[in-house]
Amino acid sequence: MSRAVLIALLLAVAAASSAATVLIVNSRNTGIPALSEEQRAVREKFFSSDKELPSIKEGQEMRPRW
Repeated sequence: MSRAVLIALLLAVAAASSAATVLIVNSRNTGIPALSEEQRAVREKFFSSDKELPSIKEGQEMRPRW
């Protein structure tokens, strides 16, 4: 078996396994939302993501002070 045939065979196997992985991952996505409405509400309350961030004051630095 020549080296070129072996490389082509390995590439074909890699492409087939990639395609199979994509098909398996896409078949599991059934359209169910990741979070329920109750979980989303708790997350927004805990992380307070429903509020706007406060404005940056004059001269306030954006980088953390280590």
